[in-house]
Amino acid sequence: MAPLPAVAARVRGQLHGGEAAKRTLCRRRAKEEEMRQEYRFDYSKSRPNRFASLTKAGTVAIVLDPDVASVFRSSESVNSVLRSVFNALSKNTKV
Repeated sequence: MAPLPAVAARVRGQLHGGEAAKRTLCRRRAKEEEMRQEYRFDYSKSRPNRFASLTKAGTVAIVLDPDVASVFRSSESVNSVLRSVFNALSKNTKV
């Protein structure tokens, strides 16, 4: 026995973007737009970066993997090794 036309239309509407699907989509968007409590930041309690004055202009921070970092004792040693690598490479080679 074939389903009644009204019942079939209601089922198709729910499965293929009918009113029920639109309502669910609207609720989902409302939840996504709402920011979670842990992400709300109170800027009145913020302070300036106390380490900003310690870095030189043009300084770039690079995070080394722990096994690589364990080989070096200072930033000067890292820089000297990198400069040696740069000198060993040909002038046309870009890393």
